[in-house]
Amino acid sequence: MNASAIHPELMTQEEDIERASRSLKAMSHPLRLKILCILGDREVSVQEIVDNVGTSQSNISQHLAILRDKGILASRKDANRVYYRVGDARTLRLIGMMQEVFCRSA
Repeated sequence: MNASAIHPELMTQEEDIERASRSLKAMSHPLRLKILCILGDREVSVQEIVDNVGTSQSNISQHLAILRDKGILASRKDANRVYYRVGDARTLRLIGMMQEVFCRSA
């Protein structure tokens, strides 16, 4: 029996597979995954991200640019601050599932 016979809802469109692959690849770096976990469903300034991640602002900015360029994050500028949020509800669901599976309970 093939997988599509068992799970007909599995991705079959090449475009869906490519989008999922790009997103997972962008999220696979530990620092980028940590940024996404910090953001969750909130909008957070770059400075707050830097304070929570504990690395340089230039390093954080490079990773934020990758996530933004891959369509995972959305940003807005307010005066001299830039705020980021997860731009796709599917990504939020995926992060929630990963936290449920991999993160220890409080």
